[in-house]
Amino acid sequence: MRVSVLAVFATLVLAGNAAQAQDPPVKIGVLTDMTSVYADYGGTGSVDAAKLAIADSGFGDQVQLRSADTLNKADTAASIAREWFGQGVDAIFDVPTSGVALAVNTEAARAKKFVFYSTAISDRLTEQDCNGYGIAWVWDTYSVGRAEAQALIKEGKDTWFVITPEGAAGDALEQTAREAAAAFGGKVLGGLHHPLNVSDWGSYLLQARASGAKAVLFGSGGADLVNALKQVREFGLPQEGLAIGTMYAINTDVQGLGLESMQGLTVVTAFDWNRTDQTRAFGRRFYAVHKKMPTMFQAGVYSAVLQYLRAVKTTGSTDPEKIRAYMLATPMEDVYLQHGKLLPNGRMLHDMFLARIKTPAQSKEPWDFFEITGTVPGAEAFRKLEDSKCQLVK
Repeated sequence: MRVSVLAVFATLVLAGNAAQAQDPPVKIGVLTDMTSVYADYGGTGSVDAAKLAIADSGFGDQVQLRSADTLNKADTAASIAREWFGQGVDAIFDVPTSGVALAVNTEAARAKKFVFYSTAISDRLTEQDCNGYGIAWVWDTYSVGRAEAQALIKEGKDTWFVITPEGAAGDALEQTAREAAAAFGGKVLGGLHHPLNVSDWGSYLLQARASGAKAVLFGSGGADLVNALKQVREFGLPQEGLAIGTMYAINTDVQGLGLESMQGLTVVTAFDWNRTDQTRAFGRRFYAVHKKMPTMFQAGVYSAVLQYLRAVKTTGSTDPEKIRAYMLATPMEDVYLQHGKLLPNGRMLHDMFLARIKTPAQSKEPWDFFEITGTVPGAEAFRKLEDSKCQLVK
């Protein structure tokens, strides 16, 4: 009897150890902007997206999820990341904005732990500041800036005035616009950087008008873009024939400003909930939880968490080196990723989409904003690896 009980106990212990080896406990964190200008882009929606990914991963209660608000401050975000890594967090997700992301990227390199960026746009994360632990999942200045520039050139709008936010992302977006102008036969006649949370855009718009440019190209986002586009019409710029372009517009921007004000704008996006049956199913599932349709950043968080957990499950490890090796070698597909391929510099290649914002008459239901007009394969949308400034690929 005693021998039998001991044998059963030993079997249970071995089974438990085997399960633990296959599915190790995982600690992840969503570090996002919950109260500032980009709260609608990520925020609590990114946390909800991570929860959906955990549910779909097959890990059950093996994943510990925590979340925090960066307050859109680099030092606050870096401090939280440092604390989390010290407490055994294996990977961090989302991390708007670019200045915040660059600070967190430094902590990732020190801890040798992953950070998967969804909302941050700066391509420095995979270029000058690449470190093997920062993974840019959704977009960057190169992919959105060049695509929008090409669209303007095709419309005959070959001179631009560029307005971008202050900081690393704004600098990179303006530089991308200037490089694209040189490459495609356009010219940037002037540019300005603005602080976050601008309420009065008058001086910026007057300078854009005075430049003589055929188009004003915005690199702003969130509440700033919404306010800017409202005042663009109040100042009469479109009525005077001045084209208004935006390097990107997110569905929450359109929801905030309305189709009447944004109709006809050409934008670049990585995700639209209403593009396929699969994305519609995910969108409605997300809406049931969050009461808004997912932004491309929130969909990116879902994808990044899901693919990371799949890598952990397959490798049976949370070791970053094993996870990286697996992800570099494995093509990835999900509701967000089409033809997903991770590059050694930390850039996730995937298809990007050109879209036109619908008119009110074209919109068939709430949150039906984008008409997809084209697909840009990942290899064309993002900077080629041979052109990368990342020291890891030299």
